[in-house]
Amino acid sequence: MSKVYFKSAEDIEQLRKSATVLSQLLGEIAKEIRPGVTTLSLDKLAYDYIHDQGGRPAFLNYNGFPNSLCISVNDQVVHGIPSNYELRDGDIVSVDGGVELNGYISDSAYTFAVGEVQPEVRQLLRVTLESLDLGIAQAVSGKRVGDIAHAVQEHVTRYGYGIVRELVGHGVGYKLHEKPEVPNYGKRGTGTKLETGLVICIEPMINMGKAGVKFWDDGWTVSTVDGKPSAHYEHMVAIRKGTPDVLTTFAYIEEVLDKKN
Repeated sequence: MSKVYFKSAEDIEQLRKSATVLSQLLGEIAKEIRPGVTTLSLDKLAYDYIHDQGGRPAFLNYNGFPNSLCISVNDQVVHGIPSNYELRDGDIVSVDGGVELNGYISDSAYTFAVGEVQPEVRQLLRVTLESLDLGIAQAVSGKRVGDIAHAVQEHVTRYGYGIVRELVGHGVGYKLHEKPEVPNYGKRGTGTKLETGLVICIEPMINMGKAGVKFWDDGWTVSTVDGKPSAHYEHMVAIRKGTPDVLTTFAYIEEVLDKKN
């Protein structure tokens, strides 16, 4: 992790443009999520879409990562490598992407249900997404990282879910990963103070079962230790006074899913 960078109002508008491209990309991905689609085909869509918008996939070759998206299925928590795996009815799939546009980097993730998923899995998705919103509500000037972390933790532990501790949210903007770290567990009033101009990614990674994870030999993929499903959602937020400024949006995804249902 690098140092804490504060962004100017002009920087934040540039980051918003990058975030908009990424949010629209995830909307395009939403159109393709169905049984029989390979995760590699989703990755190719992302590569082409980002380049068509004049950007660059921020994940591609980041510390050697071989693809434009991290695509993590079922018990994979994050950093799954796209492959010839065909999505199946009942799967859940986290799609995590990043865009560099004019030197400004955005980062966002959404976990999709493929076809008909089990009710208990749908609840995991709903609760994880709710926890993201509760965390974002704390992301204002004068609060601390621990306030975000505690809001996420308090919500998901009511359901007995495990919170991944080895992986956290982070600062973002000039680089893909900047300080501060933003965990999904913690105490109110602790951690880095949130100040105007800080841009962070809040990303709950929540397991249906145990909190523990295992790291694969491929050097990237992280999965649950007990093989139970994991959900992951991520938004990019600029800190300001009063209300959070959420730079990414799931509106494009929701528009597609509403038409599908």
